[in-house]
Amino acid sequence: MRLSLSMKFSQKLLAGVVFGVLPLIAPQMASAARLENPVAVFAGIDKITGRITTFDVYVNETVQYGALQVTPKVCYSRDDTEAQKIDGFVEVDEITLDRKIRRIFSGWMFADSPGLNAVEHPIYDVWLTGCKDKSDVPAPAPSN
Repeated sequence: MRLSLSMKFSQKLLAGVVFGVLPLIAPQMASAARLENPVAVFAGIDKITGRITTFDVYVNETVQYGALQVTPKVCYSRDDTEAQKIDGFVEVDEITLDRKIRRIFSGWMFADSPGLNAVEHPIYDVWLTGCKDKSDVPAPAPSN
């Protein structure tokens, strides 16, 4: 009998501590809102020449890099008050020697972990490096 009263008291004490501390911790656990950007920034390497190229691509537009076609579907960043976590959903197609288009990548890329989901091709590698609001590259013409 004494043991069960002690256990009930311990459970109530633990619940009081947990629920008493949670409100103090919860505001610190809030995460920053994702900001949607119209331009994704990529880097690519031509393994034959060793040349690294940086290029901007507007969301839902396709840019050709060597034999690859890169199409970002979304590019997210965080506001200036938070540590930047840049990620984007990207589709990459390869133009084969017989002029067929073959999807070789469709998924999330993370700028702070380029090796995690970079596109590794026998000749070209492509990875996301950032997102931005505007580009020196002219915006695509609006479709009718």
